[in-house]
Amino acid sequence: MSVCSRCGAPFGCAMADGGDAPCWCTELPPVVPVPGAEAGCWCPACLRAHIAAAASDAALEKRFPRDD
Repeated sequence: MSVCSRCGAPFGCAMADGGDAPCWCTELPPVVPVPGAEAGCWCPACLRAHIAAAASDAALEKRFPRDD
């Protein structure tokens, strides 16, 4: 069992916990860079929220480009 480095919730991570099957996170869209090893794994809820926020930020940036 892993612990989310973002919220502290316990969850299963096949990569960190040594499972044989691919981790659940490999099923999610690769829309954000993988954080460094020091970031640790995030639980499904935190990773999905992060992906949604990143997608929303990208959509806003596309619609309203910054001038700086």
